[in-house]
Amino acid sequence: MHRRLVTSAVVAAVCATTLAGTATPASAAPRNVDCRKVRCVALTFDDGPVTDTRRLLRTLKERDVRATFYVVGKNAQRYPATVRDASLAGHQIGNHSWDHADLTKLGAAKVASQFSRADAAIKQATGKKPTTVRAPYGAHDATVRAAAGRPLVHWSVDTLDWKYRDTARLIRTVGAQTRPGDIVLLHDIHRTTVDAVPGIITALTARGFHFVTVDQLFAPARLSAGKVVHHNRAAYRP
Repeated sequence: MHRRLVTSAVVAAVCATTLAGTATPASAAPRNVDCRKVRCVALTFDDGPVTDTRRLLRTLKERDVRATFYVVGKNAQRYPATVRDASLAGHQIGNHSWDHADLTKLGAAKVASQFSRADAAIKQATGKKPTTVRAPYGAHDATVRAAAGRPLVHWSVDTLDWKYRDTARLIRTVGAQTRPGDIVLLHDIHRTTVDAVPGIITALTARGFHFVTVDQLFAPARLSAGKVVHHNRAAYRP
C-alpha cells in the first residue's frame, strides 16, 4: 500500500512539472502608475524587431522597465517570437507600417494596406491588434490619419540616434532633454542605441522618472482615432 502511494505521488509530481513547463506564460501586467502625480516617460523603439532586439528585451527585464515598440510589419513577420515575447513581458506593441514607406506619398488604398498588413503580422504574433500607430518619419496627412483609425503617437524627444551613432551622446541627450510626460524616440535597429539603454535608464531613474508604455502615459484618458500626439506634459500636476 505504502509503495503504491509513493508511486502515485511521484507520478503526480512529474505530471505537474510537465504541465508547468509547457504552460503558456501569462502576459506581464504593467504596474499601476498615475502619470498625473509622478514623473513618467515613455521610451519608444522604432523600426524593429531585429536580432539585437532580444538584447534590448533582456536589459529591460533586468531593469524592470516597460517600453513601447513601434514595429515594422515585415520585421514582425520575420521575427514573430520576438514581438510575442515583448508583448508577454508587458511592453506595448504599436504599428509602424508594413515597410516604413513615406505614407504621404501613397494613395489611400496603399496607405490602408500598409497599416492592415502590419496589423495582421502583429496580431499573428501577439493575438492583439495595436491600439496606436506611428507614421514613418512622423509624416502624416488627412489620408494617413483616416487610414490609421487610431491615435498617431509621435515624439517630443528626438534623440537623432540614427544620425549620431554615439552611445555617450545619446545618454546625455535623453538625460538632459526629458521632461515629465515626454515620449522618447529611439531605434532598436542600431547597436549603439541598445548599448545606451542601461545608461538612459540610470540617468532618468536618478531624476525620479517612472518608465511607462504609451497607453499608460495618457491614462486614464483614451486618445481618439486620428488624433496626433507628441507628449503628455500637461497631465503632470504633482
